[in-house]
This record gives sequence, C-alpha cells and structure tokens, in this order.
Amino acid sequence: MGRYVIRRLLQMIPVFFGATLLIFLMVNVMGDPIAGLCGDRQCDPATAAQLEKEFGLDKPVWQQYLTYMGNVFTGDFGTAFNGQEVTELMASAFPVTIRLTIVAIFFEIVIGISLGVLTGLKRGHPIDTSVLLLTLIVISIPTFVTGLILQLLLGVEWGWIKPAVSSDAPFNELIVPGLVLASVSLAYVTRLTRTSIAENKRADYVRTATAKGLPRHRVITRHLLRNSLIPVVTFIGTDVGALMGGAIVTERIFNIHGVGYQLYQGILRQNTQTVVGFVTVLVLVFLVANLLVDLLYAVLDPRIRYA
Repeated sequence: MGRYVIRRLLQMIPVFFGATLLIFLMVNVMGDPIAGLCGDRQCDPATAAQLEKEFGLDKPVWQQYLTYMGNVFTGDFGTAFNGQEVTELMASAFPVTIRLTIVAIFFEIVIGISLGVLTGLKRGHPIDTSVLLLTLIVISIPTFVTGLILQLLLGVEWGWIKPAVSSDAPFNELIVPGLVLASVSLAYVTRLTRTSIAENKRADYVRTATAKGLPRHRVITRHLLRNSLIPVVTFIGTDVGALMGGAIVTERIFNIHGVGYQLYQGILRQNTQTVVGFVTVLVLVFLVANLLVDLLYAVLDPRIRYA
C-alpha cells in the first residue's frame, strides 16, 4: 500500500504541472488582462506598458509560468488587480464553498444512495419507475432553472428561506443551495446505485449468503451494498472537485461569495492571477480526491490489494 501511494503521488506531479500549464496558457493567450484591468476605457500606451511591467506581463508566457509556479511553491499565488492578495481571496472563498460542497455531498450520499438501493431491490415496481422518471426530469432541467425556481418559491413567495445567503454562509442557509448544486449529481448517483444493486443482486455470493440463512439486512449491507458502492464512490469522489469548481451558477443565484463567485469575477475582469490561482488549488483537490477514491476501493472490497 505504501509503495502504491508513493507511486500515485509521483504520477500526480506531471499531471499537476500539465494541468496548471494548460490553464495558464488558456488564460493568458485567450484574454487581455490589461483590457480587463482598465475597464471600459482603453488604457493609454504608457499606462498599459507600466501595468504590464508591474504584473510581469511584458515577459514571455513560458517565463511568466515558471515565475508563477516558483511563487506558488512558496505560498505566493500573486496579487489580484485590485491589490488584494489571492491567498486572502482563497481564505474567504474556500471555506464557504467547502461547506456548500459538504451539504451537496451529504444529499448525494444520503438521498442518492438510499433511493438507488430502494429502486435496485424493487426493480420493475412502480416505485422504481417513479424514481427513474423523477431522476430523468432532474437531469433534464438546467441547474440555473432549478435554483431560480426554488429561490422564487421558497425564498420570495413562501418566505421559508432567505433569497440570498448571508456573507458568513452558515450551514442552515446552505441547505437549499446545496440541494440545487447536488441535484443533477444526486440523480446520477441514484441511477448508478440502482444499476449496480440490480446487477449484483443476482451474483453468486449474494445467493450463497442468502442460502446460508443470513438476515436480509445483513446480506444487503455487508455483502450486496459494499460491492455495489465501488462505481458510486468513484463518481462521488471525482464529483467533489467538480462541485467546487462548478458552483458558479449556484453561488451567483444565491449570492454566495465562494470559489465560483471569485472565479466568475476573475473571468469577467480577466484577472489572470485570481483565475489561475483558484484553478491551481482545484486541480490539487481533483488529484487528492482521486487518490482517496482509489484507496477506498480496498476498504469496500477486501479482494482489492495494492502492491
């Protein structure tokens, strides 16, 4: 196991540099940071030259990337065009998005897996058909439509929630935004769990456990569920990073100042340091989540061993 973890960590190094280089090139080549910094009015040549020199934009792109990565390893993610350190923006944004992601993952695990197990055990029953139809509807509706409808009904019409989340974003105010963020992934988790349960229910080890006289709940939890959760865990593990990076729409709807909000502002203002800095951290989140998922395989299925 130790050698496997070391090997995976070494494999993450070129992936990290490749992903950050790609993002850095896309942000620098496709955008004009100086134009975004100057706003609607175009900067005069002297001011533009001074700003390029101040932010290091007058150097070749490859040199900018090497300088940026060298600063990253010292904990310096640069300075936003408004003069604020990117690390300060991260310190205020990431805790909010982490709480939002925790709420979303909670809904995925509790509701998604529960409905998936229920429909997988009752495949072909009316409840199975109803849940499949409901998940298909959820997948078909865009997230911004779901968010706006819930905000209008629960926040404006009925007054059950605040239409906009407060600046400190406590967990109780993130329940509805978390449900909106997790809605599509929750539907996929339900369908994936259902398919996995239905397939493994006919496996030999399940029939053997049942023939030995084991209680039904033990057969389901100790044998059927553990093996059926492997593809589900894979999906949820990779979805953690996707939820954090893809929360732009949800955070905009509910006025949540998290990672999605900062990325939106950075893209809108063509703020290179902000966008690249946040995406760099999200790349690390993706890599660590994938590593943890691989390690969880051995917990769910004892037959899996890492050399």
